[in-house]
Amino acid sequence: MSSLDLNLLTTLDVLLSEGSVARAAERLELSPSATSRALARLRKATGDPLLVRAGRGLVPTPRALELRERVGQLVEDATAVLRPAENLDLAHLVRTFTLRTSDGFVENFGPALIERIAREAPGARLRFIQKLDKESTQLREGAVDLETGVVEDTTSPELRMQALFRDRFIGVARTGHPLGNREITPAAYAQCAHILVSRRGLARGLIDDTLAPLGLTREIVTIVGGFSAALALARASDLIATVPERHTENLRIGTWSFPLPFSAPEVLVSMLWHPRMDADPAHRWLRNCVQTVSSSAAREVRPVHAL
Repeated sequence: MSSLDLNLLTTLDVLLSEGSVARAAERLELSPSATSRALARLRKATGDPLLVRAGRGLVPTPRALELRERVGQLVEDATAVLRPAENLDLAHLVRTFTLRTSDGFVENFGPALIERIAREAPGARLRFIQKLDKESTQLREGAVDLETGVVEDTTSPELRMQALFRDRFIGVARTGHPLGNREITPAAYAQCAHILVSRRGLARGLIDDTLAPLGLTREIVTIVGGFSAALALARASDLIATVPERHTENLRIGTWSFPLPFSAPEVLVSMLWHPRMDADPAHRWLRNCVQTVSSSAAREVRPVHAL
């Protein structure tokens, strides 16, 4: 074991990531036969087959799944150790940062963030992709640099988190909605037809749990997966949407907004990243830009699901 070639760690990391000898060979710039020989050496060293045939592909063994995160971090740490220390030169930084965000973030905070990035690092570019689920795979694999959203009890504990801002829920309806001509009581709100926002398609959410102790039940006419869809429906019908105020500020243009006539929990919007990016100077700069633009002090995170 003392004579084990530690270069095999890099090979193992790529093999476990790709699940294919051919694709791993391409990434490693080796021949498939050389990569197969390296896999054989890894199997001998670990005493486990690591990748086994399943149909036309390879699948990892339980031991391989156990090693995947550890090996990836070891390779990342080793690379960081051997990388020359450099001061961040924003004027000459050329890099594309990928941000995965929920409805409303780009519309509300994108312009200011893009302007700051362009002013401080003209060669840097932002790529926004939509956040459709809570999976942390893209952060873990490095396909996404940063995410924004509400931390839930299902959020991966390995991720780093920093709070951005607190938000409260408000009601939104079309301009001229009949509710605007009467006192907005909890009962009046509940009697309206509502849109439920649930990315997971749940049949009830936080607002329903808040109304229950008041002896009230709202009529949910439709369920949508995001705030943009909910606000589009509310703008064109008599349906009521209940959304976070600050997160949807620009999305609500052309609608009528009103405070909820009852107390509902606030939500805390945070940014999340993988710990492998903690020490990266450019990533630290990006996090500071996002924090400054959205400006909020970190506080305790409260789990929130459907609205």
